[in-house]
Amino acid sequence: MEENNWKVGILLFDEVELLDFAGPFEVFSVTTEKNGHKPFDVCTVSQKGIMITARNGLKVQPDYSIDDFPKVDILVVPGGLGAREYEIHNDILINWIKEQMKQVKIMTSVCTGALLLAKAGLLEGKKATTHWASIERFRNEFPYVDVKENIKFVDEGNIVTSGGISAGINMSFHIITRLLGIEIAQRTAKIMEYDINFPLHKVTI
Repeated sequence: MEENNWKVGILLFDEVELLDFAGPFEVFSVTTEKNGHKPFDVCTVSQKGIMITARNGLKVQPDYSIDDFPKVDILVVPGGLGAREYEIHNDILINWIKEQMKQVKIMTSVCTGALLLAKAGLLEGKKATTHWASIERFRNEFPYVDVKENIKFVDEGNIVTSGGISAGINMSFHIITRLLGIEIAQRTAKIMEYDINFPLHKVTI
């Protein structure tokens, strides 16, 4: 039986919201199939590949810079103060995200990471969501995006956006369900002692 293998990349930058990236990192890293195979290989990347300082001072050393970053199947673009105040004005990173869209199978965002996807032109004419506190800004700055609120995630096939902070965990379980089935998602949630009593199927909005 052919094994499932998915490479997951998680973008990091200064003042990134901790749980935005740590939540998906944990979910994908913990996931294990019945035969013990781990289907997700998770790595991290920052623009220069040097240590970043996340919100509240946590320091994290990324695995790659954007220059030596390998091809991945899933890219997670988190949010936080760094996304909404600094990286949204970083043309180098925005263009890199745009180029990654040509290679990945699933592009995702957590929280205000959706603003970076929108700035890269990836959400035009699509449904998307973000942290509740940034919904109005999202609509005002990107009127061509169909912004949804009061929902944990929005699945548009090759792009999945999620609400704020902990919603990235919900989104990650949803993606596992899409790719590997609900049984593996439930097993992963049990290992993490995480309650996944929420819709895991594709939500039509």
